[in-house]
Amino acid sequence: MWISEFSVKRPVSAGVFNAILVIIGLLAINNIPTREYPDVDPSQISVSTTYRGASAQIVERKITKVLEDELAGISGIQKINSTSRDGGSSIRIEFSSNRNPDDAANDVRDIIQKTASKLPRESNPPRVLKSNSNADTILYISLLSDQRSLIDLTDYAERNLVDRFSTIDGVSTINISGKRTPAMRVWLDREALAARRLTVQDIETALKRDNVELPAGTLESETRLFSLRTNTQLNSPEEFESIVIQSGSYGNIIRLKDVADVRFMAEDDRLFARTNLVPGITLGVIPQSKANILAVAKDAKLRMNQIIPSLPNDMSMDVNIDYSEFIEESISEVVSALLISISIVLFVIFFFVGSGRATLIPALTIPIAIIASFFVMSLLGFSLNTLTLLGFVLAIGLVVDDSIVVLENIIRRLEMGEKPIIAAINGSREIGFAVISTTIVLVVTILPISFIPGEIGKIFNEFGISLITTIILSTFVALTLAPMMMSLMFKKSIERGSRCPSEKIDIYFTLKDWSYRFIMFFDNKVADLYEKTLKKVIDKPLIMIGIIPFALLVTFSIFKSLPQEYAPTEDRGMVIVRIAGPEGSTTEYMDEQVRYVESIAKFELDNGNARRILARAGGWGVGDQINQAFIFLPLTSWSERDDSSVDIANRIRRKAASIPGIETRVFVPPSLNNFGGFSRPLQIVLGGSDYIELSRYQDQIINRAKENRQIFGLTGDYYERKPTIKISLQKEKAADLGISIEDVASTLEIMLGSKEVTRYIERGEEYKVILQGSAEDRNTPSDLENIYIRSKASDSLIPLASIVKLEESAGPPDLKRLDRMRSITISGSIAEDYSLGDAIEYMQMISREIIPEDVRLSYDGETRRYIESENSILWTLALAFLLIFLVLAAQFESLLSPIVIMVTVPLALMGGLLGLLVVGSTLNIYSQIGAILLIGLAAKNGVLIVEFTNQLRDQGYEFKESIISASKIRLRPVIMTSLCTAGGAIPLLMATGAGEVSRETLGAVIFFGVVISVFLTLFVVPITYSLIGKNTGSPKRVARLIAAMETDKN
Repeated sequence: MWISEFSVKRPVSAGVFNAILVIIGLLAINNIPTREYPDVDPSQISVSTTYRGASAQIVERKITKVLEDELAGISGIQKINSTSRDGGSSIRIEFSSNRNPDDAANDVRDIIQKTASKLPRESNPPRVLKSNSNADTILYISLLSDQRSLIDLTDYAERNLVDRFSTIDGVSTINISGKRTPAMRVWLDREALAARRLTVQDIETALKRDNVELPAGTLESETRLFSLRTNTQLNSPEEFESIVIQSGSYGNIIRLKDVADVRFMAEDDRLFARTNLVPGITLGVIPQSKANILAVAKDAKLRMNQIIPSLPNDMSMDVNIDYSEFIEESISEVVSALLISISIVLFVIFFFVGSGRATLIPALTIPIAIIASFFVMSLLGFSLNTLTLLGFVLAIGLVVDDSIVVLENIIRRLEMGEKPIIAAINGSREIGFAVISTTIVLVVTILPISFIPGEIGKIFNEFGISLITTIILSTFVALTLAPMMMSLMFKKSIERGSRCPSEKIDIYFTLKDWSYRFIMFFDNKVADLYEKTLKKVIDKPLIMIGIIPFALLVTFSIFKSLPQEYAPTEDRGMVIVRIAGPEGSTTEYMDEQVRYVESIAKFELDNGNARRILARAGGWGVGDQINQAFIFLPLTSWSERDDSSVDIANRIRRKAASIPGIETRVFVPPSLNNFGGFSRPLQIVLGGSDYIELSRYQDQIINRAKENRQIFGLTGDYYERKPTIKISLQKEKAADLGISIEDVASTLEIMLGSKEVTRYIERGEEYKVILQGSAEDRNTPSDLENIYIRSKASDSLIPLASIVKLEESAGPPDLKRLDRMRSITISGSIAEDYSLGDAIEYMQMISREIIPEDVRLSYDGETRRYIESENSILWTLALAFLLIFLVLAAQFESLLSPIVIMVTVPLALMGGLLGLLVVGSTLNIYSQIGAILLIGLAAKNGVLIVEFTNQLRDQGYEFKESIISASKIRLRPVIMTSLCTAGGAIPLLMATGAGEVSRETLGAVIFFGVVISVFLTLFVVPITYSLIGKNTGSPKRVARLIAAMETDKN
């Protein structure tokens, strides 16, 4: 190999090249952000439209469907889902991963502009936003006070805290939960209005008229110029109460205070938040998508500590939830695994080579390859996350493989009596082709992982590319640094069996003595025993070849028996309780129910499992969702508690199930947090043309699924339970009376809802002035009787009740659509010992028995991701297998040699699945990625044996002798590389703490797959070669034939 020979002849140059790799890698580290998972731009665009006063049915028909039909023509759309509710529409468009988010957003805006004329003119223009599912809150900080109101706390936070946290590098947004934004609330008295013959429009007009600031020209003197402003803006309840609504000819004046109650109150008092049962507000720190999340969290906590001394004495501030703790702990665990993996690998190498100097070479290969890969990661915009670090852990055993093979071959030649510099050149030349071959095999195995379609490809792209980069760099180091250092560090040939001086009694020489004893035992006993056994079984090949169909059968049996899921459940140090009250629940009702659940959760706080109890009502800050609340329990550190998050969740679930009047769902956050959300794992979607028809099928499926006790909590998202009063306007009568539809709609909006009519300024900040009917005047339908509207024709007051009809009914809170079809989603949870794959299969079976052909059955959430990942992984496995076969065929210039090597793959997969069975894990994306890696790892050992067998045949060895000799000579490097790979996976297999389940799953597949396959490979590959390899030869055979022909011609 010319590069190795160059390195031996020019050692300084070789050293400089490797030093440059380290330097550029170290310089690049500071540019690499740290996060939990790769930054995956979801390519999602949201379109929201407000159509005030319209029912969900009207919004769905006139807004949502119209927009969806137009947007569907944009290229690259993967999924469109939408929600239509009273007063508004929300559409989310998900694009394929190769679609540029900015271009997609521009296309959506263009379509929206062209479609605006088709929408009702009463609706507001649609708003287009590029959403980012990675924009998760990383830190929640509470602000509490036992003396101040929530309005005061909110005002203080918005004026003094939000900007200070927003200026932190990497912070995108500061979101306040439970806030009570100040507002001027004007509560109208319908009886007072009626007595004074006033209408809602009169009050609205007066508020807009008397609360303005207008320019009034200029005054100019000989030396100065003055700007004049007419300032009639109001900023106190007293000033608003003094507004003149009407004045009579006899001096009688009607002021706002005569017909309304004006108060300084919260803009929306239906939302609330508590920390450990104490009311307060919470500041959520949302990082930018490209930010270093750990740095953002650290800086935010530092800024909080800087702010605390300046807070008023009655205020306190503390961290409620710190999601960066899991990320930091998980990364710390992976780094620990990395260091342990390095130690195990170096220990294995030392025992097999018996030389500290020789062990130093692969010891240098590891940091050089990993550090140099940082440069490529920085160049490609990658992050340092748990997956790329997992790649480095797996790479430890792989990056030293090439160095081990080169090192072992050079040592073997040194033992044969060659001078170190000659042994370095000849040894690296002899093994160079095999090293490059195994590297290419590993690269083409891992490469498809980076191109898996869908979300898995996005998640594991950085993992695959980083692992490939590290392996390629390790090959370069092995072919340059290893032979160069061997030629310099050894001044003479090695005499096998030399002993350490007996007077040296320290740990190093003791280990070295043990190493030499082991080497002698391995070479004289193990290798000889292997040679004798191979000679016997190679004459009876059917016995060993029979292992292959047996392995296939075992693999298939285990595969069918293992539970399947998208991602394993991790203990992320958090338990979440979702509380859903009946539709139409009041804030008071939800507050009472939340307190019940808080009292249950307090048990975990008292026993030391939880650090805090956080409650928030009103969904995610949307006032319409006052029947929803969430309770968060951040748990103590993994090392400080015996119960897992799942144990705690189960305990709370059992207790909360007995609370009447609410539905509780207790769960832990999904492993892949950015892609899981808070939805249930099982989501089946029915699509059709009629909601009523779909709801019948929904009820039938749910009732039928109750037969399966492994599936629980099944609910549909279409229920007509929201109390609704349908108001029908007698348009002809209203027109005859001179009453406009706009006045009717505005009156209903104000008296039965609320409306922002103007704004006021308080200490430099603008706040809303909200006009609304008093609470006691909107309790029953009969309250409409004393609401009047002025006739534009006669100027008389007409009772609103005379032109409208009220009809009480129940309707759905919202209407969903998926991929342009009306849809209903059936969601549920599954038992711990029941796999998602089995649950999906069961739901598919009963759904197809119930629904007709014109109803579409599809999936969403984790169910959809699971099905996509299953298909993607199978495609990737097949592609990796095909690529390896083609690469090996090209390398060995034979279609039979790849078959000899690839027969080991079933053995490795069998071992990997056995590993999952042993540790009690599941088939998920981590175990599937491990299975893909096993294909290359299994093939690698076969390459070493087959390639050297071809070399010996080229040197004139007899066919069977070449097989046995090559297998014996390659025994040590095969065992060494396999033990290093398996040893590197041991820290993952023994994982504890944050993220342990995913690491254990990947480690089990690699460890058991490599260990079981290597021992079987040592027999299966030689025997298979003896059966079908006789007609194969070295890739150089054609060149030799041409040379022979030219010799004969001469």
